[in-house]
Amino acid sequence: MGDLEIRHASADDLPAIVAMLADDPLGAQRESPDDLTPYRAALERLEADPNQHLVVAVREGQVIGTLQLTIIPGLSRKGATRALIEAVRIHADERGGGLGGLLIQWAIDTSRRLGCAVVQLTSDKSRTDAHRFYVRLGFTASHEGFKLQL
Repeated sequence: MGDLEIRHASADDLPAIVAMLADDPLGAQRESPDDLTPYRAALERLEADPNQHLVVAVREGQVIGTLQLTIIPGLSRKGATRALIEAVRIHADERGGGLGGLLIQWAIDTSRRLGCAVVQLTSDKSRTDAHRFYVRLGFTASHEGFKLQL
C-alpha cells in the first residue's frame, strides 16, 4: 500500500474524517461537515479517554481512511475486556484496494495487544457490502443489535 501510515487522528484531520463519515446516504443525514464545532469537542473527549483510539490512514499526506476503536472493560466472560470497532470509513477513491482490511487488522492487532478477548462491531442493516466485507475478514453475524435514539 505504498507509504501508508496508520496513526492517531489529530484536529487537523477532522475535515477529512467528517467528510468520509458524511459520504454515503446514511452519513449524509447524520453528519454536518460544514460545522466542525461538535466534532472538535468530541475529539477532545476521545483524546482524554485512554480507552478510545481514533485513527486515520494517511498516504502522501492525505487522510484516506479512519476508524474508532473503543476498549471496554467488563464483568461478563470472566471479566473479559472487549474491543468495539466503529465508524470505519474509506475515502471513495480508495475503496476496494485493501485499505479497509488493513485498518481492521490494525484494530484486531491493537485489541489483542491490549488484552481484549473479543472484537465486535455493528453495521447498519442497509450496508450489505460492508457485511460481506466483515464476513470475509472472519467476523460472524452472531447477535442481533438494538439501538435507542436519545
